Amino acid sequence: MEKILRFCDILIASTGLLIGLPLFLLIALIGYWDTGSPFFLQERVGYRGSPFVLIKFRTMKRDTAWVASHLADASSITRFGRFLRRTKLDELPQLWNVLKGEMSLVGPRPCLYTQSELIQERFERGVYNARPGITGLAQLNDIDMSTPLVLAEMDQKMLATMALPAYFRYLFLTVLGRGSGDRVKL
Repeated sequence: MEKILRFCDILIASTGLLIGLPLFLLIALIGYWDTGSPFFLQERVGYRGSPFVLIKFRTMKRDTAWVASHLADASSITRFGRFLRRTKLDELPQLWNVLKGEMSLVGPRPCLYTQSELIQERFERGVYNARPGITGLAQLNDIDMSTPLVLAEMDQKMLATMALPAYFRYLFLTVLGRGSGDRVKL
């Protein structure tokens, strides 16, 4: 099953990057005008606990503290950043992380290394035996990183029941705009 899901990741991510290139360029140009730096790069906890650099479109002012989304100050989000977050377009550059094999389209959202309680809960439940994802069951059920135990349990549940139909269902519901997951509380 893992090889089939990885094949789907590669196929969908590469297609998304090719088709979305004009949109990516437009967002990057507007983002440059908005913050002076259209991309946000941050080290996160990845597969088997190893670090990787997550890439997103920047939605906050450049001097914003690097904290978990649920702890971020909503006033740091730019006007364009609000649009990107609301439409989930800020996540699109992560398709590159998917192509590189650092992430999957569907999996537990990668956390910061400072989120030690969540990291411990996920290790205890074997969550890091899967690639982190852009979307997942927790995000679709509005469970964010402010409740580490609940999130780790939901991640474990998702991974234990992961199959091709669930994978596509999670993607479909995400594209339809369901769930808020790790959003900053506005």
